[in-house]
Amino acid sequence: MKYLFSLVFLVSSALFAQNQTQLDYYLPQNTTYNQNIPTPESVIGHPVGKWHITHDKLVQYMYTLAAASDRITIENRGKTYEDRPLLLLTITSPKNHQKIDTIKKTHVASTNSDANIDTSTMPIVVYQGFSIHGNEASGSNAALLVAYYLASAESESVKNLLDNVVILFDPSFNPDGLQRFAYWANSNKNNNLNPDPNDREYNEVWPGGRTNHYWFDMNRDWLPVQLPESQARIKTFHEWLPNILTDHHEMGTNS
Repeated sequence: MKYLFSLVFLVSSALFAQNQTQLDYYLPQNTTYNQNIPTPESVIGHPVGKWHITHDKLVQYMYTLAAASDRITIENRGKTYEDRPLLLLTITSPKNHQKIDTIKKTHVASTNSDANIDTSTMPIVVYQGFSIHGNEASGSNAALLVAYYLASAESESVKNLLDNVVILFDPSFNPDGLQRFAYWANSNKNNNLNPDPNDREYNEVWPGGRTNHYWFDMNRDWLPVQLPESQARIKTFHEWLPNILTDHHEMGTNS
């Protein structure tokens, strides 16, 4: 599990450090990759990190990946106010997928303190979500690479990971904000990356991509659960009661 979280962190950190970086830069080199699994570039039309991913291309890749891999299933849990889908990928080993309903039922039952269930051989459940603030976009851009890695890596460590973990994978917590930010950044970027924080690319006009369609900060809706994005997310949480929930976004003066 530490390896999985480290991969997400490293990919997110490195994502925009290079202007046009090839796929192998981001991925571990000590493994082979299933050539039948489409790479992000083969679907979205550019290397990851050359352009900020738009939500429509993110959705296109996730559906393509799910169609190609027996490690992934995908569902649409609803729509945002701008009618963007609220996707959830379930990523685990093929043998776990064959009994996923039983795993879910047993896992939820095991959270009852009165339950007498042997959990030693059960997979844990991890909910990974990305970019709840749409303009902290490293999360959703990294989600392309993490999903590809989990679908295609053929190393024993990844196979062992997927045998022992069910990953609930939400590639965009805030689709409308992500799309708004991607449009701004891609419309104002230079052909060569400009590190100057005063550059127009880095200074969105209000309301920016942090919030959802109605300019609500999605990271303040975990408890009120007033918005469709949050309602889908919390519904999934209560249906599964994951052992771990992660929220991959950014923090810093220039993020």
